[in-house]
Amino acid sequence: MSSRKIMALGKSSLIITLPKEWLNKNNLGQGDEVFLTLQKNHTLTVSPTIKTVEKQKEITLMIDTDEDNNSITRKVIGCYLNGFSIIRLRSRNIFNTEQNNAIRNVVRSLYMRIIKSSSNQVDLQTLMDESMASVSSGIERMHIITTSMCQDVMTALMEWDVYRAESVIALEDDVDQFMYFLLRLLRCSASSPTLANQLELDMVDILDYQTLVHRIERVADHTTNIASSLVYLFNENIFLPKDIFHVLLKASEIAFEIYDLSVQGFLSRDLTNINAIIDKQQAIAVLEEKITPLPYTGDTSKKGALCHICVIRDSITRISTNAADIAELAIDNAYKPRDD
Repeated sequence: MSSRKIMALGKSSLIITLPKEWLNKNNLGQGDEVFLTLQKNHTLTVSPTIKTVEKQKEITLMIDTDEDNNSITRKVIGCYLNGFSIIRLRSRNIFNTEQNNAIRNVVRSLYMRIIKSSSNQVDLQTLMDESMASVSSGIERMHIITTSMCQDVMTALMEWDVYRAESVIALEDDVDQFMYFLLRLLRCSASSPTLANQLELDMVDILDYQTLVHRIERVADHTTNIASSLVYLFNENIFLPKDIFHVLLKASEIAFEIYDLSVQGFLSRDLTNINAIIDKQQAIAVLEEKITPLPYTGDTSKKGALCHICVIRDSITRISTNAADIAELAIDNAYKPRDD
């Protein structure tokens, strides 16, 4: 960082000089144009040209012949989240069947498409224009899907409906796609003041939204865990004891309600229900204590049922914890100083 003194030019104009090193790196000289962008925090960004700002980032990843599928998935996601628009995968020999499947599976989780492929190379390209996106709109859609999952898993529990539970599991991929899309937007905004300004974000917004996205995704994960455990119980023809069933039903009803209210409170900056949301965690804790000491009285040959009952109980508790975290985040965000 270097400082520049504001100097007078004539009677009414003020000027500053630009660093020579920056001019050289961007091949700029006398007569060239630069673009000035006023940021939300009142700072000014100097960009060399629009073409430079919009230039796509590209990266080439070398994949070992025996590289693990999870490693490939993590690499692609990491590049995607860090703003690379074109990701070229190159095998040192050829991609095996499992590697090809892993590449195509991760593409389905991201806003990307395969634009070129052969036995030893696959090129991926993003399907999004960050400058035209909306973080708040993306979060609302992510929340709508997650809320739908919560409602469906409640119905599956009440009506003992295996098909409804399976439909909940299928929706998790949609939530993950929105999560990766939003995290990419936020990470790119953090490193690009121009993009942050276009999306009307400042650094506090970026931090708050990133936390919110992670919390919503965790709620979707725990809801999926509940659905998966219900599917197991359905397939094993195991019915929950009435005392456990009613407690789980009541706890899930409270957890899902406060989750929905907490996200709505964050997005609307309406704190009317926020403190009540945090306080309702205690009700979940009381219900959890009722489940813990209850012995499993079913068929002893199906002890796995007890584990899945515990998974349902713990997932409900974690959903309520994430709801309380979102509620606290909503309070912090509501009192953030804003420009008049």
